[in-house]
Amino acid sequence: MIVYIAGKMTGLPDLGKAQFDAAAERLRSQGHIVLNPAELPAGMPRARYMPLCLAMLGAADAIYMLAGWQDSPGAMIEHSYAAYQGKRRLYERWEARS
Repeated sequence: MIVYIAGKMTGLPDLGKAQFDAAAERLRSQGHIVLNPAELPAGMPRARYMPLCLAMLGAADAIYMLAGWQDSPGAMIEHSYAAYQGKRRLYERWEARS
């Protein structure tokens, strides 16, 4: 399955890259192909990332929502788009963040 990772980035140290990368590793170890927005090039204006992320999500079979995603306007958009597209929605458990 192709899985897109979504979650809060803005305001986190290193844009939450560690959380995204850990989730990507877990998903890859389960045999999934992972689309990780934390691997996009840095330095673009924030609004330029959403079209890229939605394109990645469009190519995915499922979305994996990192814990705390509800605090991210971008992740909320991605979640809504995935629901609209009928994509499978997976959720990280809070205790998995340790």
